[in-house]
Amino acid sequence: MAKLKFNDDDEVEIPDGEAIKPYCEEAGVPFACEEGICGTCIIEVAEGGENLSEFTQEEQDFLGDQHCERLACQCKIKKGKVKVRY
Repeated sequence: MAKLKFNDDDEVEIPDGEAIKPYCEEAGVPFACEEGICGTCIIEVAEGGENLSEFTQEEQDFLGDQHCERLACQCKIKKGKVKVRY
């Protein structure tokens, strides 16, 4: 089981390889299109970015070439612990 921590507060356990979207939504991250087009669900990855899935084409198109921000609707957690802020 992987762990996802939000804003230095809440932490949830997630099965390895699962999408983080429903957990982010429950924690209060806003969502709109859910397809990686609008950018409503941008999160800052404070720690453990290597434990998230690779950037999708949608993220690359919207965010460009960076690695501290991700689109929560596009990410899966591979393993370990990831700390995000929104």
